[in-house]
Amino acid sequence: MRYQETIDYLYARLPMFSRIGAAAIKPNLDNTIAICKFLGHPEKKFKTIHIAGTNGKGSTSHMLASIFQEAGYKTGLYTSPHLYDFRERIKVNGQMCPQDFVIDFTNKIKPCIEKIEPSFFEITVGMAFDYFVQEKVDIAIIETGLGGRLDSTNVIRPELSIITNIGFDHMALLGNTLEAIASEKAGIIKNATPVVIGALDPATKKVFEDKADKENAPIYFAEDFIEFKNFQNNWQNALFEFNQPLIHLLDAPLFPKNFTIECDLPAKYQAKNLKAVLVAAQLLSTMGWKLTASKVLKALSQVKKNNGLMGRWECIQDSPRVILDVAHNEHGIHALLEQLASLHYPQLHIVTGMVKDKDVQAVLQLLPKNALYYFTQSHIPRALPVDELAAQANAIGLNGHAFEDVNIALDAAIKNANQQDLILVIGSVFLVAEVDRTRYV
Repeated sequence: MRYQETIDYLYARLPMFSRIGAAAIKPNLDNTIAICKFLGHPEKKFKTIHIAGTNGKGSTSHMLASIFQEAGYKTGLYTSPHLYDFRERIKVNGQMCPQDFVIDFTNKIKPCIEKIEPSFFEITVGMAFDYFVQEKVDIAIIETGLGGRLDSTNVIRPELSIITNIGFDHMALLGNTLEAIASEKAGIIKNATPVVIGALDPATKKVFEDKADKENAPIYFAEDFIEFKNFQNNWQNALFEFNQPLIHLLDAPLFPKNFTIECDLPAKYQAKNLKAVLVAAQLLSTMGWKLTASKVLKALSQVKKNNGLMGRWECIQDSPRVILDVAHNEHGIHALLEQLASLHYPQLHIVTGMVKDKDVQAVLQLLPKNALYYFTQSHIPRALPVDELAAQANAIGLNGHAFEDVNIALDAAIKNANQQDLILVIGSVFLVAEVDRTRYV
């Protein structure tokens, strides 16, 4: 098979959560274990860092990968979903795996596919692990798909784990309370392995503490060690000022008590991810990884350059300003609103589409009533039909029109906007993925 035929085979042959939702999820690790056995247990042949959380795990993963790259380590990075190219999921030192590798791996794994009927995600996890072994990486940053306890990535034994935050998302699979969701995410906490908790929530703190205690795992709540003080944004990058109130408890701290980070992921909400990353970097440096302050600073200033992260408060046009952001649940929208509160613009235009298994009403209720809306949908089976989205939105006072495609909707927003207005494209990873960025970037 050629590359596109291979990708078409994987999409058609394997159940894919992004297309069909919960029906693609296998509620155990049996298939992943079988795949790893078939491949000769690649998950045991390289060092890892494991990252889970409701939001922010993609940004956090890319930040850490950038840090290890700048420190001179050959660094694997596994994330999901992809936006434009399937191979975005599997990178080494910021470079996507080759098309020939995807073809060869798929041909190799076909007997296993036919035997155990795995999901798309289960196969991509095996593919990533196999590639990282082939490339002899020094370390790989591994992002969970969703959850943690039963996530296919949860067969690794990492150097350190990070749980970014807990919010309401995928409740049908993870539970209807924050405590239940946290319990699933806490499933990545391993015996005697340090874990960093990015955002502190009284409702979930005890869940993490109990799991860490059970596993004899040192636990670090990032907010105890790093305080966010100030933020300056110039759209393409931002300055984040931090304070270390417990610096006296740190072993050979990387940074002084007060310090500033420049980051090319310029959303204010990145401060929470940065805190977790900085605590993790501090811990890893004391574990023998050669991470210096200068390398960390450089790495965080060029996360996008090093690893190609897209869709996180990403400015693709200046006048009028067009921002792409994959915010798609309550937690993500709250973070987005905090960012908007710090900005000034005459009129806000929002291009949005969602998937039907999200809590659509909860998200719509949060969106500003004074924005102009351009409702649309992505072209996947899970997409909420645009007419349904527009009807639900109009019923609660969000005014706008329906468009069959995100690019048509974005064209309409740009045509209607003044040069100083702000245009957001939000609501779904898959919607952002369908923006034709070649017209802007």
